[in-house]
Parts: sequence; structure tokens; C-alpha cells
Amino acid sequence: MSEPPPRGAERDLFRDTWVRYLGYANEVGEAFRSLVPAAVVWLSYGVSSSYVLADAIDKGKKARDVPSPEAGRSTRVTVAMVDTFVWQSLASVAIPGFTINRVCAASLYILGTATRWPLAVRKWTTTALGLLAIPIIIHPIDRSVDFLLDSSLRKLYPSVEKPSSS
Repeated sequence: MSEPPPRGAERDLFRDTWVRYLGYANEVGEAFRSLVPAAVVWLSYGVSSSYVLADAIDKGKKARDVPSPEAGRSTRVTVAMVDTFVWQSLASVAIPGFTINRVCAASLYILGTATRWPLAVRKWTTTALGLLAIPIIIHPIDRSVDFLLDSSLRKLYPSVEKPSSS
């Protein structure tokens, strides 16, 4: 989770509370993929995607409520929503989900070829490795998505204040 907000700053429900962990649901689903039905994994993506959508809507509402001339308001709201949605989609769902999926697939394969462990032990070990990888991958992925968006999409924004996605 990010550092606590400065004194007097408004607490962000989607970044500064337990709600932030809903964005990691798909990584947990991917870690458990070898043990649970595929529908459970897809449900975990539904939870994460709902988090992303709710955060984007929240950031749009906050941008709308900033006092300013009416002329730039719709642009500011659109930029806030698009930036948050794209950032969260990449940093909370797509890239981490793919990463944990590949970590688990590779570990299951390696354990299958390098050990004689029973399948159940290999699957639980794979799940444990996937869960342990989650806190390791979060910050590098967040920084990489910041760099990616700063180098691409954010260059297209009009000269309104840069949204803070992370």
C-alpha cells in the first residue's frame, strides 16, 4: 500500500485503505489457478476489474469537484478517468496477472521435471511461490507503468495538471 496521506489531506479510499487490496485479487486468483476451478480465477479478475472501474469513476468525480472554469472541467474529468483506468488496468490487472500466471506455470513445470514430488505438493508449492511473488512484483510494475504512461499516453494530454495514478 502507498504511504499514508499528509496531515490534513483527504484519504483516498482506493489507494489508502484496505480497498486497495481488491486490485490484487486477480494475482491471488492466478496463484491459486492450479488448485481451483477456472471460474474462480475469472471471478478474481472480475473483482480486480471492478476495483479499477470504481477507482477511475472516483478520480473522475474528484476532478469534477475541483473548482475551476467550466471550459476545462470536462477535459480534466476525462483525463483523470482515462489515466486512472489505463494505469490501474495495466498496473493492477494485466501485467501482474500475466506475471503471476507465468511464475506459477514455470514453477509447476520446473517442479514437475526436477522433482518427484506428488502433484498435490507441486501445486501447493506453485501457489505459495505465486503468492510470495506478489509483493515483490508490485512496485517494479507500478514504476514501469508510470514510465510507460509518462512516455506515451500522458504526452497526449492537454496542459492540465498531470493526474497522480500511483
